[in-house]
Amino acid sequence: MKKSSILSLTALSMLVACASPYAGNPAKTEMGMLTNPSGMTLYVFDKDAANAGKSVCNGECAVKWPPLVASVADKAHGDYSIITRDDGSRQWAYKGKPLYRWFKDQKPGDTTGDGVNNVWHVAKP
Repeated sequence: MKKSSILSLTALSMLVACASPYAGNPAKTEMGMLTNPSGMTLYVFDKDAANAGKSVCNGECAVKWPPLVASVADKAHGDYSIITRDDGSRQWAYKGKPLYRWFKDQKPGDTTGDGVNNVWHVAKP
C-alpha cells in the first residue's frame, strides 16, 4: 500500500472517530442540572429503576419524553452508560437512570417538565 493511501486512511479513520456527537460527555451541567449538548434540560423518570438497563417510557411516552439517543459509535464512560430501548435504539443514562427531554421545553433553560405527574424530574449531577 502506498504511503499516501495509508495517510488518507489514517485521516479518514480519525474523522470517523470524531463523528460521534458525544465524543465527550453526552450531557453537560448548566445551572445545576444536566442538559443535552444544545443546552436543553434533561429529565429522569421515577418509574425507571436505576441500573435496570432499560427504559419503561416507550410508545406515546417516548413521543412526549424523547430519549437522549446514543449512536452505535458512542461508548459508555464514567457516570454515563448506554441502555438498549424496547425498539432497539440506544439511550444515554446517568448513574443508571435513562435521560430524556420534554417535548414542551422550547428553549435552553426551560424546565417545564420538572414535577410532571410527580414522577418526572430535572436530572442533576
